[in-house]
Amino acid sequence: MGSYIFKRVISMIITLWFVITITFFLMHAIPGGPFTSEKELPEEVLEALNEKYHLNDPLYKQYFDYLAGVATFDLGPSFKRIGVTVNDLIIAGFPVSAKVGGLAILSIIVVGIPIGITSALKQNSLTDYIVTIFATLGIAVPSFVIATLIIYFFSSKFSILPSHGMGTWKHYIGPVISLSGFSLAFVSRLTRSSMLEVLQQDYIRTARAKGLPEFVVIGKHALKNALIPVITYMGPMIAAILTGSFVIERIFAIPGMGKHFVESVGNRDYTVLMGITIFYAFFAIVMILIVDIAYGFIDPRIKLGE
Repeated sequence: MGSYIFKRVISMIITLWFVITITFFLMHAIPGGPFTSEKELPEEVLEALNEKYHLNDPLYKQYFDYLAGVATFDLGPSFKRIGVTVNDLIIAGFPVSAKVGGLAILSIIVVGIPIGITSALKQNSLTDYIVTIFATLGIAVPSFVIATLIIYFFSSKFSILPSHGMGTWKHYIGPVISLSGFSLAFVSRLTRSSMLEVLQQDYIRTARAKGLPEFVVIGKHALKNALIPVITYMGPMIAAILTGSFVIERIFAIPGMGKHFVESVGNRDYTVLMGITIFYAFFAIVMILIVDIAYGFIDPRIKLGE
């Protein structure tokens, strides 16, 4: 286990280095600069800004300076917000995104998995058909459409839910439903198909032939193996949801990381754009490692490192 984790950590560092390198050079390949705007700045002011942020340095020097900053967890200053660093924006935005994302993930796990299990156990029944229809709709309808419908009906027409901000508990209902819609539907479909496949295995028939109670057969023997594909999907999903949805946070005016990312694209704030991308990549890599380690606890047949 220890050697496996060590090898994975090394591969994580290499992967993160690739992400940093590709992101850095792509940002510098875009025409224009962070201080390019419709209203042109005086040449002296532009030169002073470039000198202040070391944008006049050779590209290779900027690259190695940025690598040194990332190695010390310093993602640099924001070009558009005076006195604000990328670290400050992440520290301020991530808890907000994580709070909304955490509630969305909880609803996906608490609702999606049981619905998928129920649908599999009642295959070809009315319950199964209803779950399949709603799951298909959840996968087909984009999250921004769900968010727009919630705002139109529940905020504009009936004034039941707030349309923006993060004040009371009601403010979380719209974003959480919009954010969890696709993943909840996908998890329920994935759980159903995986459970159906496991229920046809010989060891399940043997367990039932031995007279074991149905809840033991399902909970102890079938569920563990059926959840492996679900857990595989949930690793990257958790990273994507916790770090903020660009679209949903924009629609509901949530001051999370997604909002900062969208603003950085429009403002050509390269350091913010690169910093949030690197943070997401790091989070996703860590979640994938956690998923791989979880395999060994869920299914003893899986030996890590072999």
